[in-house]
Amino acid sequence: MANITRRLFIHGRVQGVGFRWWVCAQARRLGLSGWVRNRYDGSVEALIHGAPDAVEMLTRLAHDGPSHADVSRVLANDEPGGEDFGTQGRFEQRPSV
Repeated sequence: MANITRRLFIHGRVQGVGFRWWVCAQARRLGLSGWVRNRYDGSVEALIHGAPDAVEMLTRLAHDGPSHADVSRVLANDEPGGEDFGTQGRFEQRPSV
């Protein structure tokens, strides 16, 4: 099955609790590429690319996050094209937007 790309917007108490670090660790463990960043509105955004079952697993995990997070909602949108958007197979933290 072909790889897919999904964008997540995670809301709640998700900044200042190690959420970006946690997403990177989970994504790398699942063999995903992409990136994660804080947003100035207090949310966290992630673009994840890889096998559909791994993308789905990270999407489910994001609803809980690390132990100090309090996730209120996760919005998930599949992106057309199935590309990793320039991450060359890595998962990284990006600057806030």
